[in-house]
Amino acid sequence: PMNVLSKQVTQELYEAFTEINNDPEIIVAILTGAGDRAFMAGADIKEFPESLGKSKEELLAGNLESHKVLNFINDLPKPTIAVLNGLAFGGGCELALTCDIRIAESHVQIGLPEIKLGLFPGGGGTQRLPRLIGEAKAKEIMFIGDPLTAEEAEKLGIVNHVVEKGTGMDFALSMAKKISGYSLPALSRIKRAVNEGNDTNIQQGLELEAELFAELFAFEDVREGVQAFIEKRKPVFKHK
Repeated sequence: PMNVLSKQVTQELYEAFTEINNDPEIIVAILTGAGDRAFMAGADIKEFPESLGKSKEELLAGNLESHKVLNFINDLPKPTIAVLNGLAFGGGCELALTCDIRIAESHVQIGLPEIKLGLFPGGGGTQRLPRLIGEAKAKEIMFIGDPLTAEEAEKLGIVNHVVEKGTGMDFALSMAKKISGYSLPALSRIKRAVNEGNDTNIQQGLELEAELFAELFAFEDVREGVQAFIEKRKPVFKHK
């Protein structure tokens, strides 16, 4: 009912995004939760007791497996949109942070409440959130653990848009349709340049941008885009 991030769901997410990655017909992926109560209410707390008796090495291995899936979604060479249609707590918030764009319906609450269990975000929250909104505000959210409203999250830059309840998917589909009309080789390189460049200094980032920009000229889509501009028509990209 609350779309928790269980081991089974984590594995199914990996399988789904592997399929998305390998399907040349898919240009943009939209991720949302069933129902309207929760996008994802966090990790499956019922699985936590079995972790209490495990060694540090076992816990580390399990956590790194979860990171592998979240990193795979984060690095998917296609644009991703998360439609938050209910609670996005803990692992749900961290899952949303792996997507490129987040759309929140007006009733949504977003938070990292792990501190209330004596824990802290272990699905990338301590790394992705500060990179998105800055260290000080990210620490405050994690130290206090209280949820944010959709409007508060938008002001901080955690979500891109807030829309009326029940309209998130339509909004995302409209955005995805526009994005998917552009060239995937260019879209994927925008994503890579931003993601990888964000973790380097400005000079390394600019070098990466230049390298990726030069790569694009080997693709048919660039020729089509330039020719369409000259001929004053709409380009038809083939994503190759």
